[in-house]
Amino acid sequence: MKKILIFGCAFLFVATVAFAAGLKTYQVTGPVLEVTSDMVVVQKGKDKWQIGRDAATKVTGDLKVGSKVTIEYTMKAVTVEAKEAKKK
Repeated sequence: MKKILIFGCAFLFVATVAFAAGLKTYQVTGPVLEVTSDMVVVQKGKDKWQIGRDAATKVTGDLKVGSKVTIEYTMKAVTVEAKEAKKK
């Protein structure tokens, strides 16, 4: 019985750690081109990256146009529309 309890606790711990790891994170670094309450636009090379943000986004330092920033973000689907494959 003791072994089952220990195994169960170990399993819950591993499952919790795996779930907490969550989505893979990425980052982009560059100068800020635009800032609003719900997004930041960063220049990376020739590309402009628009990254959404909300009240839960942690910001350290003075976030303003011209500042060089590093943004850590995740990719999350908003909607998914699945369609059947065409038959040949």
